[in-house]
Amino acid sequence: MSLATSQDNNYLSEQSGFANSGISTAAYVHIPFCRRRCYYCDFPISVVGDRTQGASSGAIAQYITILCQEILTTPALGKPLQTVFFGGGTPSLLSVGQLEQILQTLDRQFGIAVSAEVSIEIDPGTFNLAQLQGYQSAGINRVSLGVQAFQLELLQMCGRSHTVNDVYTAVELIHQANISNFSLDLISGLPHQTLKQWQESLSKAIALQPTHLSVYDLVVEPVTAFGRQYKPGAKPLPSDEMTAQMYRLAHQTLSAAGYEHYEISNYARSGYECRHNRVYWENRAYYGFGMGAASYVQGQRFTRPRTRREYFQWVEEWVKNGGAIVCPQTPASERLLDTLMLGLRLAEGL
Repeated sequence: MSLATSQDNNYLSEQSGFANSGISTAAYVHIPFCRRRCYYCDFPISVVGDRTQGASSGAIAQYITILCQEILTTPALGKPLQTVFFGGGTPSLLSVGQLEQILQTLDRQFGIAVSAEVSIEIDPGTFNLAQLQGYQSAGINRVSLGVQAFQLELLQMCGRSHTVNDVYTAVELIHQANISNFSLDLISGLPHQTLKQWQESLSKAIALQPTHLSVYDLVVEPVTAFGRQYKPGAKPLPSDEMTAQMYRLAHQTLSAAGYEHYEISNYARSGYECRHNRVYWENRAYYGFGMGAASYVQGQRFTRPRTRREYFQWVEEWVKNGGAIVCPQTPASERLLDTLMLGLRLAEGL
């Protein structure tokens, strides 16, 4: 992949139409900062430790500046954003002012619809009530809380920085802020995790009355701490049969509690499906911004560099060339196959 020169802009514009319209009304914004790296994580992140976040972090402030430069250089295609998703990393390490700066930049460049779903991932122990209320004032109307497990020993085994008490405190803050649309993330198939512990996590999550739950089966990636320590399918990881039992148990338990199993890993109360993630599963176009983020706009898929230094260099070239990029357009046959494969993740199918 190479950046285009300015004289290539007209060519790109003429060649980039595709059958799925290619006009994005969704934006993913990657905030890479974390207090520590979880042992299962292979996402592009930057570890900042326990004492640094928000305006007190020069690294975060610099990143926000570069990120906004990227956004302002990205061509707008004429329709306001219907969904915005802040993922990470740990976006709740942002100050209210920093989050507001990014949202204002998105609104200035693309427009954000009044009815837009604007989501942010938050981690227990990384925010307070004033911060949540500030996020709401800035435009956030949906939060996704990274719980993962309700057993301290499993959280510690994963390298998570929060405790079970932090989870309950976080949910209480969400309720105090009157955020009605919130999701909880859980992970099954963790090392030493039992079926009883999994049932306990599901039951405790339901008791907190989220409108949405994401239930992920652990994938051991080679470049992670887990990948160096464990062999997939071998103890202390659960067997394939145990993992399948956990999946069935999640479906039975959450369905019985009134959650619709609308996608392989996702459950929601009626009317609370994640609108942003449906963009991916329906193979629709989306903007991506930030370190390691992927875009799919006008038939072109491309991913930004996974380190801050390389991402900053990439944005410098991106700005210099007016937001033009040369990369192969996804062939129609490949787009169709992607649509078929992604559609199979949804309960309604194709």
